Amino acid sequence: MAESIPPLLPAKEPPKGQWAKTTLWLVVLLVVAVNLALLVRSCVRLPGEALDKAGRVIEKTGRALADVAAAFKQGKVTTEFVSYATSLTNESHFQFATLKQTELFTRAQENTTGFGYIPLPEVVVEARAPVEYTYFLDLNGHWDFLLKDNVVYVLAPPIRFNKPAVDASAISYEVRRGYLKTADALENLKKSITSMVKVKATDNIELVRENGRRQTSEFVERWLTRSFTDGKSYPVKVYFPGEKLPEGITLGKEKPALP
Repeated sequence: MAESIPPLLPAKEPPKGQWAKTTLWLVVLLVVAVNLALLVRSCVRLPGEALDKAGRVIEKTGRALADVAAAFKQGKVTTEFVSYATSLTNESHFQFATLKQTELFTRAQENTTGFGYIPLPEVVVEARAPVEYTYFLDLNGHWDFLLKDNVVYVLAPPIRFNKPAVDASAISYEVRRGYLKTADALENLKKSITSMVKVKATDNIELVRENGRRQTSEFVERWLTRSFTDGKSYPVKVYFPGEKLPEGITLGKEKPALP
């Protein structure tokens, strides 16, 4: 006798309330996972950000305490200025002027020999050449700073110049007087041009002195502004060796040791 197979019954659907609870728990777990990831990321970044902020605070605090008067009391002004200037220019020279001039060089040469008792006439030759002169201050030279009555007085090193650059390709020669032995006179003139341009470069120092004073003052003022919180409040006056200083100002001499 064959066994009877019970009829299949339809599967029961979960109650609607159970689906809502399942969905809610999935959303809750997703929110917790996202917040946990953000928390871990914040914990990883926190030490670096905290150190960075602390460093900025310390830097600002240090700059706030670094005023011009304190720097002069500590006796670090000259050292800090030279370090700043050298790092800014990437060399030990502060170049402040370049002159380009067309120079006229003249040489008169007497002839000591003649025909019998008749002397030969004098020979005068000229050379015209463009010359470039460059003037600078030695940053490793002697600098002296003094703060008095809210004014920063600076004694700079002597004004120096590089070797004058003569454009040899543009030199023109001319015989102004005489006709005998002019070749010798021209050759001697060529040899003496180097020494002549050095003399001319020395004479030109007076022409560039005030320009050098102005540019050096501006350079020191920029350094004060960048290095000290109150740097803008102090005007700068620059002097060069040999110039008369204002009454009561002592520069370039040994100062008493700080207590």
